[in-house]
Amino acid sequence: LEVQLSFEHTRAAGLTLGDALDYARQHQPTLQAARARVDVARRAISVAQAEWLPQLGATAQIFGGTMNNTTAMFVGVRTVDLPRIGATPVNASAGLSAVYPSTLVALGLRQMVFDFGRIAAQTAVAEWDVRIASEQARNGQLEVQLQVELGYFALLAAKEVARAASDAYARALQRRDMVQVSVARGLRPPIDLTRAEADVTRFAVGRTRAMGGIEVAQALFAGAVGVPEALLDAAVPAGSEGEVDVVLPALGDAMQHALDHSPTMRAALSALLRQQAQTRAITMGWVPTLQLSASIDGRAGGAPGSSGPSGASGWIPEVPNWDVGLVLTVPLFDGNIWARRGQSRAAEQVLHHELSGARLQLLGAIQRAFTLFQVAQAAQPALVAAATAARRNYDQASARFRAGLGTSIELADAEALRTDAELQLAIGRFDVARARAAFNRAIAQGL
Repeated sequence: LEVQLSFEHTRAAGLTLGDALDYARQHQPTLQAARARVDVARRAISVAQAEWLPQLGATAQIFGGTMNNTTAMFVGVRTVDLPRIGATPVNASAGLSAVYPSTLVALGLRQMVFDFGRIAAQTAVAEWDVRIASEQARNGQLEVQLQVELGYFALLAAKEVARAASDAYARALQRRDMVQVSVARGLRPPIDLTRAEADVTRFAVGRTRAMGGIEVAQALFAGAVGVPEALLDAAVPAGSEGEVDVVLPALGDAMQHALDHSPTMRAALSALLRQQAQTRAITMGWVPTLQLSASIDGRAGGAPGSSGPSGASGWIPEVPNWDVGLVLTVPLFDGNIWARRGQSRAAEQVLHHELSGARLQLLGAIQRAFTLFQVAQAAQPALVAAATAARRNYDQASARFRAGLGTSIELADAEALRTDAELQLAIGRFDVARARAAFNRAIAQGL
């Protein structure tokens, strides 16, 4: 509740970019899901290592059936190893009607003694899964960071567009009122008023669309940050309103940094190493396994033994037994293991190619983002100069119009030129911020 109230207070004044990024890292559902997947992968390690834990099981059985060559019958249970004890002579004349009861109650224990490295190989595969999940979570963090930055700067740009549209609408209203007075006094023809009314209507539509653009940008910003509210405003930190020159690192250094730190590259490399570990784990399926087996049980069977009837009914498991032993299992050949190992090696070749492809895609993305940033930044002085010149041109046209020397068409053209220049300047600033955010995303900056 305290966190929610604190956030509501922050939201009222808008979130700065730093606050928005901090909130998104902690509360964005996609990042929370990515961290949860890392925990799932980490728990898979304990699943592989759990083979070292003992297995304890129990069984209780009762059967009725023919029992030629045995004093009791039972079915095997995975955790209870029961050596076969006792027999009767084979009686070829025993028919299907020689039915006797058989009962069993047993408790069994299994414990891995030595696995010759098989569990360690399986654990290594699970550890690589954790690394892959961690790199995917880092990659998700970069993607969320990019979306938050784009949403933040898009909202600021939408506000600049709305400001320019509102200013143009205010100037159109003022000009309309002035023309209306001039027409009423007979100083200007009625067509000037008609043109002024048309300009007011046009700029009113532009202002309405710009205000709607702000609300759309706030909704996108809220979704990127992961706040529960439908809309989220953006705040500019004090002292950061002016133009700030951004210098990107050298392209070669940026590419090397990306190759060393990019989660995409690290995940692709981890996937290859994980597949190699999987191949080793499959191969380790051919190694022996040494296990300790122990059980304690009570059995009874009604079938007569080799020395004749024992007098036991077979309905009560009253004959006790216990056993302790070491069981060595040696797989000599398994065609399934052979086939799976071949498939895993083929998958390694695929991941080799994917790693090379990821490297080329990363370098291409860095080059594109670097070029787009340089172009957008280089265009800034021209956009600023164009906006300044357009304002001066409008002031001159407005002065001429007031003095009766200019026409309404001349003033309307000056207004359109000024409005368009201010809009292009706002878009140009957004292009710089967007290109910078994309470049930082490509080189894994900010992790």
